[in-house]
Amino acid sequence: MEQFKSDFYQCFIEGDRYTLFLSGLGNTLIITFFATILGLIIGFLVAIVRSTHDKRGGWNFLNAVCHVYLTVIRGTPTMVQLMIMYFVILVSVNNGIFVAIVAFGINSGAYIAEIIRSGIMSVDEGQYEAGRSLGFNYSMTMRKIILPQAVKNVLPALGNEFITLLKETSISGYIGLFELTRAANIVMSKTYIAFMPLFGVAAIYLVLVIFLEAMLHKFEQRLRNNER
Repeated sequence: MEQFKSDFYQCFIEGDRYTLFLSGLGNTLIITFFATILGLIIGFLVAIVRSTHDKRGGWNFLNAVCHVYLTVIRGTPTMVQLMIMYFVILVSVNNGIFVAIVAFGINSGAYIAEIIRSGIMSVDEGQYEAGRSLGFNYSMTMRKIILPQAVKNVLPALGNEFITLLKETSISGYIGLFELTRAANIVMSKTYIAFMPLFGVAAIYLVLVIFLEAMLHKFEQRLRNNER
Protein backbone atom coordinates (compact mmCIF):
# COMPACT_ATOMS: atom_id res chain seq x y z
CA MET A 1 0.00 0.00 0.00
CA GLU A 2 2.83 2.40 0.84
CA GLN A 3 4.43 1.70 -2.54
CA PHE A 4 1.09 2.37 -4.26
CA LYS A 5 0.72 5.70 -2.47
CA SER A 6 4.29 6.64 -3.32
CA ASP A 7 3.83 5.81 -7.01
CA PHE A 8 0.51 7.66 -7.12
CA TYR A 9 2.08 10.75 -5.57
CA GLN A 10 5.02 10.72 -7.99
CA CYS A 11 2.88 10.19 -11.09
CA PHE A 12 -0.02 12.55 -10.39
CA ILE A 13 0.66 14.92 -7.48
CA GLU A 14 4.36 15.72 -7.55
CA GLY A 15 5.07 18.64 -9.84
CA ASP A 16 1.33 18.94 -10.61
CA ARG A 17 1.68 16.13 -13.12
CA TYR A 18 -2.06 15.57 -13.10
CA THR A 19 -2.29 18.71 -15.25
CA LEU A 20 -0.53 16.79 -18.02
CA PHE A 21 -3.36 14.25 -18.05
CA LEU A 22 -5.99 16.99 -17.94
CA SER A 23 -4.37 18.73 -20.90
CA GLY A 24 -4.12 15.45 -22.80
CA LEU A 25 -7.75 14.66 -21.99
CA GLY A 26 -8.82 18.03 -23.35
CA ASN A 27 -7.11 17.43 -26.68
CA THR A 28 -8.53 13.90 -26.86
CA LEU A 29 -12.08 15.17 -26.37
CA ILE A 30 -11.63 17.99 -28.89
CA ILE A 31 -10.34 15.61 -31.55
CA THR A 32 -13.08 13.06 -30.86
CA PHE A 33 -15.89 15.62 -30.93
CA PHE A 34 -14.98 17.39 -34.16
CA ALA A 35 -13.84 14.19 -35.91
CA THR A 36 -17.23 12.67 -35.06
CA ILE A 37 -19.04 15.62 -36.64
CA LEU A 38 -16.85 15.44 -39.75
CA GLY A 39 -17.30 11.67 -39.93
CA LEU A 40 -21.09 11.98 -39.68
CA ILE A 41 -21.20 14.55 -42.48
CA ILE A 42 -19.02 12.46 -44.78
CA GLY A 43 -20.79 9.24 -43.78
CA PHE A 44 -24.28 10.56 -44.51
CA LEU A 45 -23.26 12.00 -47.89
CA VAL A 46 -21.50 8.82 -49.01
CA ALA A 47 -24.32 6.61 -47.72
CA ILE A 48 -26.94 8.61 -49.64
CA VAL A 49 -24.92 8.46 -52.85
CA ARG A 50 -24.32 4.72 -52.53
CA SER A 51 -27.87 3.81 -51.52
CA THR A 52 -29.43 6.03 -54.21
CA HIS A 53 -27.22 4.39 -56.83
CA ASP A 54 -28.23 0.93 -55.58
CA LYS A 55 -31.95 1.69 -55.59
CA ARG A 56 -32.41 4.05 -58.55
CA GLY A 57 -29.26 3.73 -60.62
CA GLY A 58 -27.40 6.73 -62.01
CA TRP A 59 -24.78 8.72 -60.13
CA ASN A 60 -22.19 6.33 -61.57
CA PHE A 61 -19.25 8.70 -61.24
CA LEU A 62 -20.08 9.75 -57.66
CA ASN A 63 -20.68 6.13 -56.71
CA ALA A 64 -17.30 5.13 -58.18
CA VAL A 65 -15.55 7.91 -56.23
CA CYS A 66 -17.28 6.81 -53.02
CA HIS A 67 -16.35 3.19 -53.69
CA VAL A 68 -12.67 4.11 -54.12
CA TYR A 69 -12.80 6.20 -50.94
CA LEU A 70 -14.32 3.34 -48.93
CA THR A 71 -11.87 0.80 -50.31
CA VAL A 72 -8.79 2.90 -49.59
CA ILE A 73 -9.82 4.09 -46.12
CA ARG A 74 -11.09 0.73 -44.87
CA GLY A 75 -8.16 -1.11 -46.44
CA THR A 76 -5.34 0.85 -44.82
CA PRO A 77 -4.39 1.28 -41.13
CA THR A 78 -5.63 4.37 -39.31
CA MET A 79 -2.13 5.16 -38.06
CA VAL A 80 -0.74 5.17 -41.61
CA GLN A 81 -3.54 7.47 -42.75
CA LEU A 82 -2.81 9.83 -39.86
CA MET A 83 0.90 9.96 -40.70
CA ILE A 84 0.27 10.47 -44.41
CA MET A 85 -2.10 13.31 -43.60
CA TYR A 86 0.45 14.95 -41.27
CA PHE A 87 3.71 14.35 -43.14
CA VAL A 88 2.49 14.45 -46.76
CA ILE A 89 -0.93 15.96 -47.48
CA LEU A 90 -1.20 18.63 -44.77
CA VAL A 91 2.51 19.06 -44.17
CA SER A 92 2.18 22.85 -44.45
CA VAL A 93 -0.49 23.00 -41.73
CA ASN A 94 1.13 23.80 -38.41
CA ASN A 95 -1.73 22.48 -36.29
CA GLY A 96 -1.60 18.87 -35.16
CA ILE A 97 -5.10 18.91 -33.68
CA PHE A 98 -6.60 20.07 -36.98
CA VAL A 99 -4.70 17.38 -38.89
CA ALA A 100 -5.85 14.72 -36.42
CA ILE A 101 -9.47 15.87 -36.73
CA VAL A 102 -9.32 15.65 -40.52
CA ALA A 103 -7.58 12.26 -40.51
CA PHE A 104 -9.86 10.64 -37.94
CA GLY A 105 -12.95 12.26 -39.44
CA ILE A 106 -12.18 10.92 -42.91
CA ASN A 107 -11.41 7.49 -41.48
CA SER A 108 -14.57 7.34 -39.37
CA GLY A 109 -16.68 8.64 -42.25
CA ALA A 110 -15.97 5.51 -44.28
CA TYR A 111 -17.27 3.22 -41.55
CA ILE A 112 -20.22 5.45 -40.73
CA ALA A 113 -21.15 5.52 -44.42
CA GLU A 114 -21.46 1.74 -44.60
CA ILE A 115 -23.34 1.62 -41.30
CA ILE A 116 -25.91 4.16 -42.48
CA ARG A 117 -26.14 2.60 -45.95
CA SER A 118 -26.97 -0.75 -44.37
CA GLY A 119 -29.65 0.99 -42.32
CA ILE A 120 -31.14 2.63 -45.41
CA MET A 121 -31.13 -0.63 -47.35
CA SER A 122 -32.82 -2.41 -44.42
CA VAL A 123 -35.89 -0.14 -44.55
CA ASP A 124 -38.79 -1.92 -46.22
CA GLU A 125 -39.50 -0.95 -49.82
CA GLY A 126 -43.08 -0.24 -48.83
CA GLN A 127 -41.89 2.86 -46.99
CA TYR A 128 -40.80 4.37 -50.31
CA GLU A 129 -44.22 3.58 -51.78
CA ALA A 130 -45.86 5.18 -48.74
CA GLY A 131 -43.84 8.33 -49.37
CA ARG A 132 -44.87 8.44 -53.01
CA SER A 133 -48.52 7.96 -52.04
CA LEU A 134 -48.19 11.06 -49.84
CA GLY A 135 -46.88 13.04 -52.80
CA PHE A 136 -43.25 13.08 -51.66
CA ASN A 137 -40.44 12.96 -54.20
CA TYR A 138 -37.41 10.73 -53.60
CA SER A 139 -35.39 13.29 -51.65
CA MET A 140 -38.34 14.17 -49.39
CA THR A 141 -39.09 10.50 -48.80
CA MET A 142 -35.47 9.88 -47.91
CA ARG A 143 -35.30 12.86 -45.57
CA LYS A 144 -38.66 12.52 -43.81
CA ILE A 145 -39.27 8.76 -43.80
CA ILE A 146 -36.24 6.63 -44.63
CA LEU A 147 -33.33 8.32 -42.84
CA PRO A 148 -35.09 8.60 -39.44
CA GLN A 149 -35.86 4.88 -39.52
CA ALA A 150 -32.39 3.98 -40.79
CA VAL A 151 -30.68 5.92 -37.98
CA LYS A 152 -32.83 4.17 -35.37
CA ASN A 153 -31.90 0.79 -36.86
CA VAL A 154 -28.16 1.42 -36.81
CA LEU A 155 -27.84 3.50 -33.64
CA PRO A 156 -26.04 0.74 -31.68
CA ALA A 157 -23.53 0.30 -34.51
CA LEU A 158 -23.00 4.08 -34.69
CA GLY A 159 -22.40 4.10 -30.95
CA ASN A 160 -19.73 1.44 -31.34
CA GLU A 161 -18.05 3.50 -34.05
CA PHE A 162 -17.97 6.60 -31.82
CA ILE A 163 -16.39 4.54 -29.03
CA THR A 164 -13.83 3.14 -31.46
CA LEU A 165 -13.00 6.65 -32.66
CA LEU A 166 -12.48 7.83 -29.08
CA LYS A 167 -9.98 5.05 -28.42
CA GLU A 168 -8.22 5.47 -31.77
CA THR A 169 -7.20 9.00 -30.83
CA SER A 170 -4.57 7.36 -28.60
CA ILE A 171 -2.32 7.03 -31.66
CA SER A 172 -2.17 10.81 -32.15
CA GLY A 173 1.17 10.82 -30.36
CA TYR A 174 2.78 9.43 -33.53
CA ILE A 175 2.52 12.91 -35.05
CA GLY A 176 3.76 14.59 -31.88
CA LEU A 177 0.31 15.56 -30.66
CA PHE A 178 -0.16 15.86 -26.91
CA GLU A 179 -3.03 13.62 -25.77
CA LEU A 180 -3.70 11.13 -22.98
CA THR A 181 -1.27 8.43 -24.06
CA ARG A 182 1.44 11.01 -24.72
CA ALA A 183 0.90 12.41 -21.23
CA ALA A 184 1.41 8.94 -19.77
CA ASN A 185 4.63 8.52 -21.76
CA ILE A 186 5.98 11.83 -20.45
CA VAL A 187 5.20 10.88 -16.85
CA MET A 188 6.80 7.47 -17.35
CA SER A 189 9.99 9.08 -18.69
CA LYS A 190 10.19 11.36 -15.64
CA THR A 191 9.30 8.87 -12.90
CA TYR A 192 10.43 5.55 -14.44
CA ILE A 193 7.08 4.15 -13.26
CA ALA A 194 4.95 2.41 -15.90
CA PHE A 195 2.05 0.90 -13.96
CA MET A 196 0.44 4.01 -12.51
CA PRO A 197 0.34 6.36 -15.55
CA LEU A 198 -0.70 3.61 -17.97
CA PHE A 199 -3.47 2.30 -15.74
CA GLY A 200 -4.50 5.88 -15.05
CA VAL A 201 -4.95 6.50 -18.77
CA ALA A 202 -6.79 3.19 -19.15
CA ALA A 203 -9.14 4.18 -16.31
CA ILE A 204 -9.86 7.54 -17.93
CA TYR A 205 -10.71 5.91 -21.26
CA LEU A 206 -12.89 3.36 -19.47
CA VAL A 207 -14.85 6.10 -17.69
CA LEU A 208 -15.33 7.99 -20.96
CA VAL A 209 -16.58 4.87 -22.73
CA ILE A 210 -18.99 4.01 -19.90
CA PHE A 211 -20.33 7.57 -19.95
CA LEU A 212 -20.77 7.48 -23.73
CA GLU A 213 -22.55 4.12 -23.55
CA ALA A 214 -24.90 5.48 -20.89
CA MET A 215 -25.73 8.53 -23.03
CA LEU A 216 -26.40 6.36 -26.07
CA HIS A 217 -28.62 4.06 -23.99
CA LYS A 218 -30.69 7.02 -22.81
CA PHE A 219 -30.97 8.30 -26.38
CA GLU A 220 -32.19 4.90 -27.57
CA GLN A 221 -34.78 4.81 -24.78
CA ARG A 222 -36.08 8.22 -25.78
CA LEU A 223 -36.43 7.11 -29.39
CA ARG A 224 -38.38 4.04 -28.30
CA ASN A 225 -40.64 6.17 -26.09
CA ASN A 226 -41.31 8.54 -28.98
CA GLU A 227 -42.35 5.60 -31.17
CA ARG A 228 -45.00 4.68 -28.59
